[in-house]
Order: sequence, then C-alpha cells, then structure tokens
Amino acid sequence: MAQLLRGRSGAITLGLVGYLFFVEFVSGVLQGYYIPLIPDLVEYLGIRDPDFNWFEAAQLLLSALVVPILAKLGDMIGHKKVLLISTVLTAGASWWLVFAADFWSFLAAWALQGFYVVWLPLEVALIFDRGRSEKRGASQTRRAAGFLVVALEAGAIAGALGGGRFFEAVGGNVPLALSVPAAATTAAFFAILFGVPESTPIPGRRLDTVGFVLLTIALLTITSGLTFLRINGPEAWWVYLLMLVGVLLLLPFGRWVLRHPDPAIDLRVLRQPSMWPIQLVAGLLGISILGAQAPLSLYAGTDPVVGYGLGLSSSAISNIIGAYLIAMIVGALLFPVLSNRTTPRIALIVGTSFIAAGYLLFLPFNSTPLQVTLNMVVAGIGSGALVAALPAAASAAAPLGQTGIAAGLTNTTKTIGGSFASAVFAVVLIYAGGQAAIETVGTYAGYLTVFAICGGTALLSAILLLAVPKLAFSDEVVAGEAALVTPTAPRAAAADPE
Repeated sequence: MAQLLRGRSGAITLGLVGYLFFVEFVSGVLQGYYIPLIPDLVEYLGIRDPDFNWFEAAQLLLSALVVPILAKLGDMIGHKKVLLISTVLTAGASWWLVFAADFWSFLAAWALQGFYVVWLPLEVALIFDRGRSEKRGASQTRRAAGFLVVALEAGAIAGALGGGRFFEAVGGNVPLALSVPAAATTAAFFAILFGVPESTPIPGRRLDTVGFVLLTIALLTITSGLTFLRINGPEAWWVYLLMLVGVLLLLPFGRWVLRHPDPAIDLRVLRQPSMWPIQLVAGLLGISILGAQAPLSLYAGTDPVVGYGLGLSSSAISNIIGAYLIAMIVGALLFPVLSNRTTPRIALIVGTSFIAAGYLLFLPFNSTPLQVTLNMVVAGIGSGALVAALPAAASAAAPLGQTGIAAGLTNTTKTIGGSFASAVFAVVLIYAGGQAAIETVGTYAGYLTVFAICGGTALLSAILLLAVPKLAFSDEVVAGEAALVTPTAPRAAAADPE
C-alpha cells in the first residue's frame, strides 16, 4: 500500500488515507454502537418498540435530502470544509443524544446525526481530486475506497460488540454509554482538521438554490410516502398518491436544471453511459444492503415451530451479522485487485453477481444457521465490493468539478432504494402468499419473496452494467477525460434562468 500511495505533493498519500480510515471507523461505530442498546433506549425514553422505527425513518429521510447539497458544496468550496461542517453537525447531534431524555428531542438529535452519511462520498471525492493528475489515480482511488469500507465495517463490528458491553460495564447508565460515540465523533473532527488536506475547488461556482429546493421537495414527498406506506400498510391509498406527486415534482426540477449553467445535478452528465448505470445500480444495491437486513434478522429469530425460521438468540444472530460484515471487508479488499487484473466494469459485474447468488441461495437453502451464514457471506463479499466501488466509479466518470455530487448521488439513490425496499418488504412479509401472519411473524412466502427480490435486483444490476463502456473508470480513460472535460459552470451558451 505504501508503494502505491505515494507521498509527493498532489498524490494520494498513506497519511491521507490513514486519517480518513479513522473517520470511516468512527462512521462504522455510529452505525453499530446503538443497535444492541435499542431495547434499553426504548425503556429509557418510555416509548414502544415500533416507535423506534421513527428514528430510523427520520435519519434516512434527512440523509437523502442533505447528501446532494453537501456533496455539491464540497465541489464548490472544498471537500474538506464540507467534511468538517458535517462532522461538527454529527458530533453536536451525538452529544445532544447524551442529554435527550424524551421522544421528540431524541428524534431530532437522531435525525441530525445522519449527517455522517455524506462522509464517504466526500472522502472518495477528496481522494480522487488528489489523484486526478496521477496516471494511476483512478485505480489508487478504488484501492483507497476499499480501505475506507474496511474501516467502516470494522467500526460497525467494534461498535456492535462494544456498545452492549460498555453499557453493562457502566451499570446501565444511558447518558454515559451514549457519550462514547459522541466523543469518537469529536475526535474524528480533529483528525480531519489536522490530517486531511483540502481539495482544489473550481472558482466561479455557485449553488443552484432553486434546483436543490425543487429536488428536496420531490425527495421529501417520495420518501415520506414510503415511510407512511410502511407504517399504515398497503390499504392506505393516499400514500401512493403522495409518492406519485413526488415523482411528478421531478419534472419541474428536470426542466430547471437543464436550463441552468451550473445545475444542482447535471442531467447531461447523468445520462452518460458510464454514469447512469452506476447511479441506478446504487439504488438497486440499497434494496439488499439496507432494506433486507431487518427481514433477515427477523427470519433468523423466528421460532421454527411456525414451520420456518431458525429460532436463534440475539447473540447467535449477531454472529451471522458479524460474518456478513467480515465478508464485506473481504469484498472491499478484493475489488481493486480484480479491477486491476481485469477491468473495473467486470469487477462490478462480478460483485453484483455475488450479491445475486447469495440471496438466490436462500430460496433452496434456508433451514439451518450454516446455510444462512454461507448465503450471507456470499452476498457480503459482493456488497462490500460495491459499497467501495460505486462512489469511486461515479467520481471517475464525473467531469472536473463534479466528483463530489457524483459520489454523493450514489449514496442518495442507495438510501432511496433502501427506503423503498424497507416499505415494500414490511408489506410483503405480511401479505405475500395469501397466508395469515402468525402474531408478529411474517409469512414464509413473504420471506422467500424478499430473498427473490434482492437476488433479482442484483441480477438486473449485472445486466445494467453491461451497458457501461468496457474500459470505463480505467486509469487511461480518466486521465484522458481530465484534460478534455471542463466544468459545467462556464457553459456560456446556456441561458441563466436567474
């Protein structure tokens, strides 16, 4: 690694990746630490178990809204500056959680903590900016992104294992237990401040405020509809109307940005053959990596007395999740190796094929813990590869000055895909196959449908990636485009709607 991440000015350095490794480790801690504490947090706040779903929904909603704006700001004023801003907001919300003792204040703090989701896209854009002038900048960025995902998953494992243990060590003191991720986030701020160099923004840029307002309203409407679908069920006809309105609101957004000289999201870039499949695959990835986790945990914990399930305890389920996270680490490390030996496009197709194979294996093999664990390991290898690869590929495909927004959009589409899957899967588990749910247990046909959807969308992703040019995201192509592509802002021929 040290030989490939050279230390001269303007290159991707070992020190840069090391500091960002720590930041992503903290991001993983934030994602894993609270999971074993959820039952105790429910009791501490005096709420019901289903009420905790509002925390997750609020954080997903905020992340879908803020990532495009912050990523674009990173392209405009510098990715380090925006990374620091988002870290301050995340740290402030984490400390707020320490002192929040009621539902509404905890909900607000939990939602605001979701600013951490922009860290990985900003980091990938920052790394790619440093390596753009290098003939191996794209491949080095893929390798660095792989290490960042290793840090993310290692942090998630450490957080999940350490959260419950530390809570017990402090005698069940909730505020004291919650201070650990808050302190870790504060440390991440100083790591960025003193260890991460700034990227090179392009002068003369400005924020397309109207475009982002239109996009925010559309995304807010769509994701709200998905949230209410999960809560109210498929009988609530108005949720479909709400989602339809959100989709229709994308039309005025599209008309606006096509006329703007420096748009919120450049649709001309998105329709390029090296970009649109990546963004669409990111959305499909969210279905399995975000939407399927709750159904998998529920299936593993279902008592086999109902005719299916594994009847595992919480600790046994955590072991399966741990195996999945370790497999993601393996996938993140293998992706750049496979990319260098073949092409990035082939490596992406292999990654999606692993995800498809893992989930489709659930259809015949789902009756023992070993079968489920092996399925999750196969899917985890592919998931780890794509989590690392998609933002790096989007950055490599983006023109100068749009690396941040391109990488950020992979996160936004992934979040929307996860929100869609979470809502649909909640309905499918109850209503699929015409079976009556046994108490709170989903139907067997419902679980098989979830597994089939995850595997099928992964297969669709592999097919979509065939539309990507064969040598897309390679060092030679990126180096050639860097000299030819100019930022969108100077497009003098476009009329300024403002």
